[in-house]
Amino acid sequence: MRRNAEEPRVVDVGEQTTAVVAGEVPMSELREFFDAAFHELGQRIDRGELRPAGPALSLYHSEPGPVVQLEVGFPLEDEVAPAGSVVVGRIPATRAVTYTHRGAYDGLGSSWEKLRAWAQERHLRLGAPLWEVYVTEPHPGDDPEDMVTELYWAVEA
Repeated sequence: MRRNAEEPRVVDVGEQTTAVVAGEVPMSELREFFDAAFHELGQRIDRGELRPAGPALSLYHSEPGPVVQLEVGFPLEDEVAPAGSVVVGRIPATRAVTYTHRGAYDGLGSSWEKLRAWAQERHLRLGAPLWEVYVTEPHPGDDPEDMVTELYWAVEA
């Protein structure tokens, strides 16, 4: 298992418009939701209806529990017309703690816990939203340990 070398840090994040599929999803159905969302978003990208300005992301409106309210999509270069399940979303301008997770997605939970502990040690109050940016796009046959995911968690003022 590859270890994360970077330490968490505090950053200021600018507002970003997104094209997303939003939902309230039981944790047990999260993978299917992601697959369906990225399939629909991919079709819109292939037709030239939206142009991503960066890697895929998922934004959680509150800390995940048995059911999560989230948005899955991409940051945008231009506005996009809502169609099908795809709507316009937004990552708000905020101060956040961030950490880069390196490795398989099944290790994300421990990286989120590391980020939480780091923030608590510094007396930072965590709020919403929290989001993941999938820096490396998974492809069949890739080594999951080569995946890079940036984690962001809003800090309350």
